[in-house]
Amino acid sequence: MSLFSAISVSASGMSAQRQRAELLVENLANAETTRTAEGGPYRRKDAVFTSAPVDSPFQSTYASLLGGASQGVQVSEIAVDTRPPERRYLPGHPDADKDGYVGMPRINPAEDMVDLMGASRNYQANVTAMTAVKDMIHRSIDLLK
Repeated sequence: MSLFSAISVSASGMSAQRQRAELLVENLANAETTRTAEGGPYRRKDAVFTSAPVDSPFQSTYASLLGGASQGVQVSEIAVDTRPPERRYLPGHPDADKDGYVGMPRINPAEDMVDLMGASRNYQANVTAMTAVKDMIHRSIDLLK
């Protein structure tokens, strides 16, 4: 793998983790949303990651020398929770049914906060890897001077 391919792999990881973090923040913001435009409570969303080939600017030229395409990561789909909503007894709530129960999103804020910290750390790990590659490139250039 070339150094430029390593940067492309890290960039794909950063992009995927950014999308994951956006979904987690959306989940947290809507943890108490009982009414949406689609009807019913908010549905939890999760990012599904898959591996995907990444292109670096020099990879097409040197693909035969590099031994094939590098694999990065991408968000292949956004999974929406299809389970029935959690029912809470809140008889005074405007969205309560005739029995006084309200459909609530199936979101655990503590779990989403832990996932958000994980996404942030994964993003930072990709930044660190990209910085290390950048330093290697600078040192290589200095050696060639």
